[in-house]
Amino acid sequence: MNFSKYTQEFSYNLRLAYPIILGMLGHTIVGIVDNIMVGKLGPTELAAVSLGNSFIFVAMSIGIGFSTAITPLAAEADGKNDIDEGRGVFHNGLFLCTILGLTLFLIIFFFKPLIAFMGQPDIVVEMAKPYLDIVAFSLVPLIIFQAYKQFADGKSETKYSMWATIIGNVINVVINYFLIYGIWVFPKMGIVGAAIGTIVSRIVMLLFMHYIMIRKPKFHPYFENFSLKEIKKKMLNKIINLGLPSSMQMFFEVGLFTGAIWLSGVLGTTSQAANQIALSLASLTFMFAMGLSVAVTIRVGNQKGLMDYVRLQLVARSIFLLAILLETVFAVVFVVFHQYLPQMFVDVNDMKHIVETEEVVLIASQLLFVAAFFQISDGIQVVVLGALRGLQDVKIPMYITFVAYWVVGFPISIYLGLYTDLKATGIWIGLLVGLSFAALFLYLRFSRLTKKLILEKSIK
Repeated sequence: MNFSKYTQEFSYNLRLAYPIILGMLGHTIVGIVDNIMVGKLGPTELAAVSLGNSFIFVAMSIGIGFSTAITPLAAEADGKNDIDEGRGVFHNGLFLCTILGLTLFLIIFFFKPLIAFMGQPDIVVEMAKPYLDIVAFSLVPLIIFQAYKQFADGKSETKYSMWATIIGNVINVVINYFLIYGIWVFPKMGIVGAAIGTIVSRIVMLLFMHYIMIRKPKFHPYFENFSLKEIKKKMLNKIINLGLPSSMQMFFEVGLFTGAIWLSGVLGTTSQAANQIALSLASLTFMFAMGLSVAVTIRVGNQKGLMDYVRLQLVARSIFLLAILLETVFAVVFVVFHQYLPQMFVDVNDMKHIVETEEVVLIASQLLFVAAFFQISDGIQVVVLGALRGLQDVKIPMYITFVAYWVVGFPISIYLGLYTDLKATGIWIGLLVGLSFAALFLYLRFSRLTKKLILEKSIK
């Protein structure tokens, strides 16, 4: 294989992806900072935030997954230089994301009592409820923000959402600092203070994104005739047909990790807290692959609009290779430092919780060793999903991810986690198997589709 034809694409891939990666990293780092801040209060508080966020992550996966349909449609319209079609994508996408954000908030609000029946410690459940109420409402501005972000990404303007996320994250950290611990004149609100920081930061992100896009001449045509009259059934159906399977793909994966959180809660508070630490660190490195996934969606969508399928295959594979190299580097870091990284999340000098803290660090270090390997599979499957999304192929990948995560991976997590001495480590081995299965069969799907497109065009 001639790797140079792939590596010469790395520079452009990184230029397109780095703002997305930085924005996602900023968001994830703030989540880690939240966990560090809350973790200083004690393992119970950390477990409560983990439980509350497990609900939010499931809802968020549906909303963000749905919004990703906007990017390939915007990229294809951009490739064809069709402003009218691009405007339709933006208006109808924003309309659907607004409705979805409100719907997800209401679902969580009314189904919140279900957490009492999930086998979690009572004190963790009671602490999670007020946190969950506030963070659930933050889904409304977040999903609307996603509509703006995905459209701008589809137009290859990936820096706007990066700045919006960075500004929102700074605000989140500042509010957390004052409200979690009760600094200066502010009341000590604990994890509720962290929830308030989240909702304020997401409102600011949305306002900033609207402001910066409406001021840019490039986007002026897309804000014209901004009314309900522009909502068309044909475009709504097009976005829904792409968005619904995409949301299910993300739901299946996030649901898998949420299942791991719940299984860890069944094992006990220390296992749940350790799971949250390892998941926070794995999520941090995963953001690089997520950024590349958006980049491959944009580039594949552009090439689809140009009907250049040979180049489409080349640029996609160049991003696959880049993702594998990056995730391998992070895997080495996890293996080398797996005993030290978890100590950042706990107060090792807190003698009151010293036994629990030592157990959390031990379990988390074991999980990071497994995470070193599964993040390579996770990186591959997410960038291949991005390429398939750029091809607007979402239904078969939805079925592949369902089988990989829930028919293959999660049953292994249940068995090894609850019925063997592996416990929390066994749960993560199940994640590794499910993600590896997904990575393999999604790539086979991409290879088959692109070969078919190249062949069909050569015949014509």
